[in-house]
Amino acid sequence: MQYLGEIISLTVAFSWTITALCSEVASKRLGALQLNVFRMLLSMLLLSATLWIFTGSPFPLYADGKTWLWLILSGVVGYVLGDYCLFNAYVLIGSRFGQLFMTLAPIAAAFSGWFILGERLSLQAVFGMIVTVTGIGMSVLNKGTTRKVGLKLPLKGVLFGIGAGVGQGVGLVLSKVGMKYYALAIPTDMDNVANLLPFASTFIRAIAGLVGFVVVMAVRKEFGAMQVALKDRKGVNAAIGATLTGPFIGVSLSLMAVQYTEAGIASTIMALTPVFILWPAYMLFKQRVTAKEIIGVIISVVGVSLFFL
Repeated sequence: MQYLGEIISLTVAFSWTITALCSEVASKRLGALQLNVFRMLLSMLLLSATLWIFTGSPFPLYADGKTWLWLILSGVVGYVLGDYCLFNAYVLIGSRFGQLFMTLAPIAAAFSGWFILGERLSLQAVFGMIVTVTGIGMSVLNKGTTRKVGLKLPLKGVLFGIGAGVGQGVGLVLSKVGMKYYALAIPTDMDNVANLLPFASTFIRAIAGLVGFVVVMAVRKEFGAMQVALKDRKGVNAAIGATLTGPFIGVSLSLMAVQYTEAGIASTIMALTPVFILWPAYMLFKQRVTAKEIIGVIISVVGVSLFFL
């Protein structure tokens, strides 16, 4: 089928839009920490079932020490730091602006790839960074009565948004290193295991995320809040929706998309989530959207595309 990869990529962008909306509802009802613990547990169950069906084992096979080390680091940075910041951003500034700050992830990935892997930063990538940051600035800054430029959002929410984008980008690079070691550890005749490598890697990352969130919960003595949160039926349903459309369906389809089209095209289409979320955020949450914000979002997405095209 022609353009199958592009259609799948578009589906991923819609899926992640649903993830963001459900996560905003779940974060506000359950709490960001409680949502992350629930989400890690459910995603681990789904990933384990997938591995069991296709590899015969509910746990990652052939992963060596280096694989575990790098993927655990990725889970701590990407999940414990990145997702904790993201879901707190949803609470403070909403999923619409939270997703906008996620366009910072390619910038963080580019810098960490340069620092960790020695990857070259092209002029096009640097220009993409400038365009992306410009678009974000247009969306979150405004002029006050004294004509001074200021934030239209709570500073804490903006910091959480930045932390989410940075955590996502750096976590992605750490995952890349871990998956490279994992691929080398898998025997050449085990194609069924190799094909499920991204899912097995995500499972290891989820273990690190779950342990990290439980430690944070223990330090903050919020286990009681977890019990209360699980009694909130609407919050739990939203959390299930966020998990199914995000770590499970979204990730699975994104891996499928790059099999049918170029990775750059797929990544650019999947980065359209901040655009797609504008209308449902307005309809569901009555969040007013200005023309300047729409232009800022589009500019940010164009900046992201420069990293991949």
